This record gives sequence, C-alpha cells and structure tokens, in this order.
Amino acid sequence: SSGINAEYGDTKFIAGLSVVGTHQIDRVVEVVEETLKGNSVRLFGQKRIGKRKLGGASLHLPKIRKNPLIEIIAINTGCLNQCTYCKTKHARGELGSYPIDEIVQRGEQCFAEGVREVWMTSEDTGAYGRDIGVSLPELLYRFVDIIPEGCMLRLGMTNPPYILDHLEDMAVILSHPRVYSFLHLPIQAASDSVLYEMRREYTCEEFCHVVDFLRKKVPGITIATDIICGFPTETEEDFNETLSLIEHYKFPSLFINQFFPRPGTPAARMKRIPADQVKKRTKQANTIFQSQFPYNDKIGEVQTVLVTELASDGVHYVGHNKFYDQVLVPKKERYLGNTLNVKITEAGKHFMKCCVLDEGSKMSVPSSYSNPNQLRYSGTKKLVQRLLLERNITRPIFLILIAGITIQFLYIVYRANYKD
Repeated sequence: SSGINAEYGDTKFIAGLSVVGTHQIDRVVEVVEETLKGNSVRLFGQKRIGKRKLGGASLHLPKIRKNPLIEIIAINTGCLNQCTYCKTKHARGELGSYPIDEIVQRGEQCFAEGVREVWMTSEDTGAYGRDIGVSLPELLYRFVDIIPEGCMLRLGMTNPPYILDHLEDMAVILSHPRVYSFLHLPIQAASDSVLYEMRREYTCEEFCHVVDFLRKKVPGITIATDIICGFPTETEEDFNETLSLIEHYKFPSLFINQFFPRPGTPAARMKRIPADQVKKRTKQANTIFQSQFPYNDKIGEVQTVLVTELASDGVHYVGHNKFYDQVLVPKKERYLGNTLNVKITEAGKHFMKCCVLDEGSKMSVPSSYSNPNQLRYSGTKKLVQRLLLERNITRPIFLILIAGITIQFLYIVYRANYKD
C-alpha cells in the first residue's frame, strides 16, 4: 500500500476497484478470477530480478494487432533521463530492457504469422541494453538476419545522447535494404541554455553532429524531430535559434508542441511564459515548417514501396519507400501487404502520389490463415480458451470484465496526472 501511495499519491478514489499496472498485464487472468469472487486486486509493481528492473510483461503475451500487417515490439521500458518537463520516469520508472533473444523470437513469430512491418519502440530506443550489458546495434544486427524478403523494420524514437556512441553502426543498419532509413531524433530546443534547464544531457552541436553524420553516411535518410515552444526559461533569442535550425535542416517531419506543465515535474514549478507568447512562437515555427515542401523534387522518380494500410482519405492505400516517406497508391486489394515499383506523379506537403509500374515481391499469406483478419490475433487462442472454456466465463462477461479493467486503469492514470 505504501509503495502504491508513494507512486500514485492518494488512492482513495480507487478503493474497491481492481486495477492492473502496465508491468502486470500478464496476470490479468488472476485479476479476472479474483474479481469474479468479489475481491479487489491492485497490481502495480514492477518486474525485477534482484534489484534490476525487467522490461515488463512477456513479449509473447497474446495480442490483437490494430493493423494485421504491422507488429509493434517494445524493446525496453522506462528511461535513463531526468527531463524536467516529462513524467515518463514517474510513470515507467528506470530503464528495463528485454533480452535480445526474447525480442528476436518475437520477431520470428510475428513474421511467421504474416506481419510485413515491425516497429521497434520504447520511450528511448537508443538507451536499449545499457542496463543489461548490451547495445542497440547488437540487437539490430541480430534482428535484421530474421527479416524476410519483402518485409521492413522501422526504428522508434531515440534521444541524441545514446546514439552518439553508435553512429557508425547505426549508419550501417539504417542502410540495410530491409530497414527503413528513418530516425526520430527529438531536439526539443536549439538553445543550449534551454536544453540545460530541460536536463536533456546534450547540446545543439551534438544533435547537429548526429544529423549531419547520418545524412552523409545514409543518403536520403529521413530525420524526424520534435520541438517544444514556450518552455518557461525560453527567451526570444533562444527560440530564434530553434527557428534557425528548422530553416536550415528542413525536416520532412516535425512535431511542434506547446509547453504543458505536467503536475509533479520540476518545470511545472517554473514561472510560465504568457500563453499569447507561446501561441505566437508555435505559429512562427509552424509557418516555417509548412513553407517547406521536401518531396517536390521527387516527381518522376521510380521507387519501391511496401503497402501496409488504408489512407485517411479512404480511396488510397499507403505505401512507404526506403526512407519511410508516405506514398499513396491506388486502392486495389492485391496491393496490400506487397511491395510495388511505382513512379511518383504528384507531391504534397506530407505525401506523394504515384502510378504503379509493376508489382514487386508478393508475400503469400500463411496457409494457417485462410481469413486475413486472423492476422490480427497473435497467441490469443490459448488465453481465450482458458477463460471461456476452462473457467466457465461466458464471452460477454469476459469482454465486460476486460473493458472494465481497462477503463479503471485509464481513470487512475488520468487522476494521477491531472487531478487538482
């Protein structure tokens, strides 16, 4: 109880509710069983071996994919940073990495199930393995060996400090034909004084070194970045440095955020910049970004794209080229899950359109999946059988219980972050 109160504050509002923490989702069967008996269960603890935090629940847990062609693999949880504006450390704790073998085995399983694209994610992929004596490149060199022809790997966000040690290896990996030449590398601010107050543990010069190095070694690479407008200590001069960075690098993807004082963080106690100033800075950054059109010079190019999802307009499918640029292709069912050779005919701010020249590598759906929708489900059969058949739980009750536990957990997270 004291541990729960220390992490989540006053817990009176969850009295009588059953709640499962993010590290304990593999114990949902126990929680359902105890709840059916009228008991209240609260599992918040982190998984550990001795004093070392583990990555979390097993990667081999049953799951339902939002997109049957895309698998999301978390390679670690938590982080090593102490950013003054962020609550990740509070919510996720210290760094906890999954073993390389477990990640590779999960990759092998999902490719065998028909997945075409794997996203490796975490709060900070670059920090992977520092707690277990391995590194991100070691993981990636192992993982690329199991990626089938016609499938791709996309790396998630990494903070600059942790990739600086592995630039040469990362350039090799990002040049691999089955790895997207794409990296999400947040800068947040181009002023060193603001970065210091944010406790970001790198300088603008170090960030630029990473970008310049990768652009040289991996021609055409897409670098995405983030900025925060209106951090409490940011002056007009500080912000102008950020605007200059945006103008110089012309990032194809830029996430512009306004500073928000998250309760319990050091930055929340700092004197805030007036809201009208923050809005003005946000507009300035967005104006520069929207004036840049990175794909105009791509018209006429022949590219190879992997088609994995339906476009937001409902009339195209979305394919991604080697640099993870979004290419809209005609909506023909046979294209989904396959690679196409296309010619770019039109370019917008965030996308390109094309005509299909020929169909490249066609990936057959595994014979065990006569219904493509079954690709959404990974390892769920045994869990559902255990609950529905062995425990005499009807399907409606099972769904209601899972929904209820999910809503309760989301309510707790909301209260912990936004309560007065």
